Amino acid sequence: MTTARKKATMKTGGAKEAKQGENPSKLIEARIRKLGDWRGETLARIRALIRQADPDVIEEVKWRKPSNGMLGVPVWEHDGIICTGETYKAVVKLTFARGASLKDPAGLFNASLEGGTRRAIDIREGGKINEKAFKALIREAVELNISAQVARSRKPKSA
Repeated sequence: MTTARKKATMKTGGAKEAKQGENPSKLIEARIRKLGDWRGETLARIRALIRQADPDVIEEVKWRKPSNGMLGVPVWEHDGIICTGETYKAVVKLTFARGASLKDPAGLFNASLEGGTRRAIDIREGGKINEKAFKALIREAVELNISAQVARSRKPKSA
């Protein structure tokens, strides 16, 4: 792991969970097991696709509260949030933090289309996702995050 990567890992929101002795990846696994239905299977498949698309992805769990059984929301990051994976009764929602800035030639985005920043993919029971297009979208989101990080690092600091 590179020094920059280690620093990025230390700066993530998962540090809070890690201090409590809880590994974010294990929390995501627990969430998948607890769902125990098509939503868990879908979230597990999406997680695998994200890891294939970006082997350096950092998994986090954020927004832990009683309304989600303290299991929180899975978040995948690489130099910023790529996407979140929320589960609802009828849908698994993948919200891309900067989705409005991403090209989506396969038309995967089907929710939150009116926003100026985010875009989402809602997957319903029995729904399929174009895996090749999804992985390309993940890689594009990573590249966008990296380029934004580079631009911020080049910006002169005010005195």
